[in-house]
Amino acid sequence: MKGKVVLVGAGPGDPGLITVKGLREVRRAHVIVYDRLVPRELLKEARPDAELVYAGKEPGMHHMDQEEINRLLLDRALGGMHVVRLKGGDPLVFGRGEEECLYLAARGVRCEIVPGIPSYIYASTRSLAPLGSRLGSHSYTVTTGILAGGKPNPAVTRLLAASDTLVLLMAAGRAKEVLGTASKVLGPNTLGVVVYRGAMPGEKVIYGTVEELAQSHARGEYGNPSVIILGGAAKVARRLQAALHGPR
Repeated sequence: MKGKVVLVGAGPGDPGLITVKGLREVRRAHVIVYDRLVPRELLKEARPDAELVYAGKEPGMHHMDQEEINRLLLDRALGGMHVVRLKGGDPLVFGRGEEECLYLAARGVRCEIVPGIPSYIYASTRSLAPLGSRLGSHSYTVTTGILAGGKPNPAVTRLLAASDTLVLLMAAGRAKEVLGTASKVLGPNTLGVVVYRGAMPGEKVIYGTVEELAQSHARGEYGNPSVIILGGAAKVARRLQAALHGPR
């Protein structure tokens, strides 16, 4: 009898932010294949006999490549096991969950998806930068700073001009380039916010203009993983910060 694979979003880093359904899947899994940003406390919820497999997924260095992960999921499911593929954030937000499900489905294995809180949703709330707001962010776009193979995303320039707010994931490694582009398109005084290691130990929230955020990066004050929010939402965040905590 075949098992199945459940892709579970672990959320942004705080183990308390996984969904109830996601936690239930973790507790019943025979096998858990987990990524780097998954909080280790969640693995303590696994059954004592569960097989725990670290899949890595660090920028520029993978403990297991995607093909190895696919084959592992398939092998364990064909062996009749209940497999959980545990991912940081949400499986379908630049998480390659769709690729894994297509691979499994093509080989006759059932794949289900349990959503998780994406890192950018946490970053928006934590930094008081509302992505949808009548006060200044009527639209927002979420994109990645890099494409497959570490190439820069050429769409960033176009998207900066197209939305009230641009949210950048996996962009801290190219922050100098990305923020330089933002300075040219929107102006150096455009407001932004960076949430570094959101919902994880060492979390840091940095506010400033595009120019100031570039200087902060040059000083080594943030890196991966970070969420960068530029434009309208950051302007609203400044108002909220002043109202709730006084002027910066």
